[in-house]
Amino acid sequence: MTTLFRPVGIHELALLWDSGMREFPPRFTHQPIFYPVANIEYAAQIARDWNTKDEASGFAGYVMQFAVPHSFLAGFEPHTVGSAMHIEYWIPAERLHEFNASLQGRISLKSGFFGSSFKGCVPDRFGLKGKDAIEQFVCMAKTWDYSRMDFVCEVSTNRKAVYMNFLFWLNFDFSTQDIDAQQRDTTIAHIREAWDFNQIEIPLPACS
Repeated sequence: MTTLFRPVGIHELALLWDSGMREFPPRFTHQPIFYPVANIEYAAQIARDWNTKDEASGFAGYVMQFAVPHSFLAGFEPHTVGSAMHIEYWIPAERLHEFNASLQGRISLKSGFFGSSFKGCVPDRFGLKGKDAIEQFVCMAKTWDYSRMDFVCEVSTNRKAVYMNFLFWLNFDFSTQDIDAQQRDTTIAHIREAWDFNQIEIPLPACS
């Protein structure tokens, strides 16, 4: 197996989630090439330096990791597009379905980078409805204080938003929202516990 990486914005991550983290979405007509990259450093560079400044990416860059059989990848020549670190594989858009079919296991979320204008995945139901990523976390912290059951149900109902905003929450300074680092970390731990309790198949990312 060959391990590859890809930087994505928040909208592509949403489509990945919708697929069960099993396949990359089709390319747009102006995107003739799908390009996974060969190392995590290159993917992180794009996610951090480009996606976080891009409104179309939701001012967020996520690094995805996945495995492809050597036999499939052998049909594609690696391209160096900068320094020795900048290695890409160019997969024609019309062959993306073959690439997806070759993936071994789920695509995993390894890290996330966020610009100052990041709003996150905004749910459309239950207690987090209409709230941005910061407001969601504050709401979750308060929900735990008055109803553990509502907290667990919130995680279950809005699992997509929780997953997509989780890496942002891990490192954001909520002190201006009267949540110190210890309270943040405690709420993060409760979210992980609720995630496991709900037996959600896609694991939360481990760290940023």
